[in-house]
Amino acid sequence: MKRVFVFLGLIALPVSTWADVVWRGDFQTGDRSQWSGTEMVSADRLQIIDAPGRPGRYALRALVRQFDDPIHASGNRNELFYNSHEPMGSEYFYRWSTMFDPSYPSYRTWQVFTQWHQSAGCCGSPPVEFYVNGETMYLRVGPTEALPLWNTPLVRGVWYDFVFHVRWSDNPNVGFVELYLNGDLVLARTRAATNFPGQLNYLKQGLYRDVVIVPDGIVYHDGMIQATSLDDVFPPPPPPPDAGVPPTRDGGGPPADGGAFRPDGGTSDGGTVATSLGSSGNGSALVATGGCSQGGSQSGSMIGLAAAAFAFGLWFARRRRGLARLGERLVGRNCHRRTVTSKVSEGAHWTNAEQSKSEQVCAPERKR
Repeated sequence: MKRVFVFLGLIALPVSTWADVVWRGDFQTGDRSQWSGTEMVSADRLQIIDAPGRPGRYALRALVRQFDDPIHASGNRNELFYNSHEPMGSEYFYRWSTMFDPSYPSYRTWQVFTQWHQSAGCCGSPPVEFYVNGETMYLRVGPTEALPLWNTPLVRGVWYDFVFHVRWSDNPNVGFVELYLNGDLVLARTRAATNFPGQLNYLKQGLYRDVVIVPDGIVYHDGMIQATSLDDVFPPPPPPPDAGVPPTRDGGGPPADGGAFRPDGGTSDGGTVATSLGSSGNGSALVATGGCSQGGSQSGSMIGLAAAAFAFGLWFARRRRGLARLGERLVGRNCHRRTVTSKVSEGAHWTNAEQSKSEQVCAPERKR
């Protein structure tokens, strides 16, 4: 589910984000004008509709009924085509989404939903085709007798997000394909002849199937683009926004409960530092949120110095009281006399009046 939301966020990016997009056939014009043409028996077979499950977007709804044969060829079809005619040796990334209607029929025969067809308009299977047979979806590349390179179980009513990477060539040692599905690499780069000898390809999308299939077939397509790099069709997600929690001295993160430190000993709920240090001269309290001081750099420096001085005073007072209590507890033990002035070496600082006094200071016995 996470990948689905990431993909939806990516396809909603503005046009300027996709710097190297060669062509768009994503239907966001609200019509079929991005494509070169249609092969359909009537306009209701290739409709542009609101994309199911994708608010604010358009999609193609392709419907095929038995005996739909707009070009008087084998099989039944209603398809869009785009005369891409990619040159031999060129390399592109294609991204699109496909969803099969919950009523999509299950037949043990071929049903092509996306293909790159040879430029000679006659005869034989295309060199690259995505198709369904029974309850499985396949990718086949190369001559008609070639085995599929990839397959996955068919699930109806969900969007499949494809990213297809191709080098176009009729030389099997030069051409290759690579496939991502829903953000995952499902077919590593595989060498194959992606063109028939001496022929360029053009793209077709919709539905083309065996004439023996009787029930209506409905499939949806959305978001087709052609680009020159993976980042253009599937860019990395943006970094997460700054949570506003300042780092600790040891480089650690925020408290375990996700809140930020507060001087009153609690944590804030929003990941901000909420610090009240009294009122300023104009009666306003300084509150730091999002890790940034609202009082300016000078005010921040003064507050920092005041806080440091206050902390040092507390430490000194506690140190002094602790030494006094230690002296009281140790009175009466085996010890030696010395003046209070000798305690300067222990880090204590005393007044002149105190230096005139003497007390019993005991040192622990060493074990022999």
